[in-house]
Amino acid sequence: YQLARVPPWAIADASLLGMRFRLVVIAEDWCGDATNTVPVLARWAELTTNVELRVLRRDQHPDVMDHYLTGGTARSIPVVIVLTESMEELGWWGPRPKELQAWTMAQRAAGRDKKALYPEIRRWYAKDKGETTLREVLAVMGPAREVVGVPS
Repeated sequence: YQLARVPPWAIADASLLGMRFRLVVIAEDWCGDATNTVPVLARWAELTTNVELRVLRRDQHPDVMDHYLTGGTARSIPVVIVLTESMEELGWWGPRPKELQAWTMAQRAAGRDKKALYPEIRRWYAKDKGETTLREVLAVMGPAREVVGVPS
């Protein structure tokens, strides 16, 4: 969290949506993907005036987690549930940025060991600095403009 930096465009893009959002993040501190994404999201929510973020621990809330399974079966985290201020669900994001998840799944399908991928996944996150996660979460938030009739 202390090292997380939020680009100015991410703060500006959130404010341009013209409404308030609540993000519920399902995570655990032992998860490498969560330790790379949640601090950036938390810092971003802190720096914006219209995004509130709360974290639920996956293992303490299995009933919630089971609504957001990756591939319909896996309790992969983190998961970011995007809600309007009035608690209408707009969608969810997770457990990784799409590009990284596609690469990881391709590597696993090719028979690479999950643990052997971690150094490469960590390098990807270090290079990306959370920017892809912010873009993808903002994309989930974007349809709110149509829900409440905010002009694009």
